[in-house]
Amino acid sequence: MNWSAERLRKYLPNFSETKLWNKLSSFGQKAGVKTIYAVLLCYYVLKSPNVSKEDKAIIYGALGYFILPIDLIPDGIPVVGFTDDLAALVYALRTIWVNVTPDVEQQAATKLKTWFKDVDAEQIKLF
Repeated sequence: MNWSAERLRKYLPNFSETKLWNKLSSFGQKAGVKTIYAVLLCYYVLKSPNVSKEDKAIIYGALGYFILPIDLIPDGIPVVGFTDDLAALVYALRTIWVNVTPDVEQQAATKLKTWFKDVDAEQIKLF
């Protein structure tokens, strides 16, 4: 799938914090460590005070896409169900990476342990 900022913004209305945490609670393990780390990076960037509205819109769109249960590749399909979600999240992160501070990375890595106890830096390397 070819992602763009404009395409991601279409999924912005699907985002809500409640839906995000429900999805993470239900599918955290199934989605995999990289996908959940990407979600958490996006989430903590969203909470940062100096992020532009344009970058926030991209993040809301990527997280909104992640929340959708039925998208290009339905999340329930074993092994490949979250590959399209990860692609959207990685596109968003590449676009807004200037906002990913060491503090954001630390918050995401700490919260990641909710689903994955023993994670090393190589396992969460996105690019």
